Amino acid sequence: MNEPNAIRRTLSVLVENSAGVLSQVSRLFSRKGYNIESLAVGTTDDPTVSRITIEVMADGPMIEQIMNQLRKQFPVYSVQELLPERSIRRELVMFKVKAETHDIRNEIIQIANIFRASIIDVSLKSLTLALIGDETKAEAMQKLLEAFGILELVRTGMVALERGAYTIGDETKEQAEFNLGKNFL
Repeated sequence: MNEPNAIRRTLSVLVENSAGVLSQVSRLFSRKGYNIESLAVGTTDDPTVSRITIEVMADGPMIEQIMNQLRKQFPVYSVQELLPERSIRRELVMFKVKAETHDIRNEIIQIANIFRASIIDVSLKSLTLALIGDETKAEAMQKLLEAFGILELVRTGMVALERGAYTIGDETKEQAEFNLGKNFL
């Protein structure tokens, strides 16, 4: 769905960590015709709860509709839009790059150092680098590495947390309706 006022929005969703929950959440987006730009899922400090970070192109009314629909889902405990000025967003990008000579390897290592990327695998013909950052950092490094020949590239999808003392607390949900041992407010 291409809306003229749509911008990239980041949602953080706490859900029950059980089979089928991710499918249920992603179906909601496809039913509404929204494309998920980025999706990352993992357990929280509580193994019964997972955090889903979803990025979607949406305007204000669209994101409100999405959040309201998510809140109605039974396995969803909390939904929060993470505002850029109050959140930290990062993704892991791994690049496998051709590096067939000593000089080329050294050049790629210098680029990795500039971007504070880690070298995670070395072979006689390639280097594999891991970079953590936002999309502008990843795209800048990718452009430099393309000159050497990127053999493979993989991105995890964006993960995000609110800055400082802010948390994913969601005042619109009544915690009593769930049998959670934790208070997410």
